Amino acid sequence: MAKGGFPGGGFGGMNMNNLMKQAQKMQKQMAEKQEELAERTLEMTSGGGAVKVTINGKREIQELKINPDVVDPDDVEMLEDLIISAMNEALRQVEEMYNNEMGRLTGGMGGMF
Repeated sequence: MAKGGFPGGGFGGMNMNNLMKQAQKMQKQMAEKQEELAERTLEMTSGGGAVKVTINGKREIQELKINPDVVDPDDVEMLEDLIISAMNEALRQVEEMYNNEMGRLTGGMGGMF
């Protein structure tokens, strides 16, 4: 065995060029997938549809709709809670969408790239 080298010319005989090409291909696919996901929109509701939030894949709120029937000046806290709930669920769903799609590309090795 050469001093400081690996037997077989690589990691268990694996060709470093092939490994680098695979990593670059995966990075390109991940970048393309991120662009695709950024264009998607998701819609979340709370309070049985009283509040609706539309969010894009860039985690930007695109639209907020409030059913006028839930606007009670004596109970602003309830409306605030409904808005927070819908927005948090929208953010959670975007994160889940990213995790699912990226997990498919990386086969569970997302942390490596």
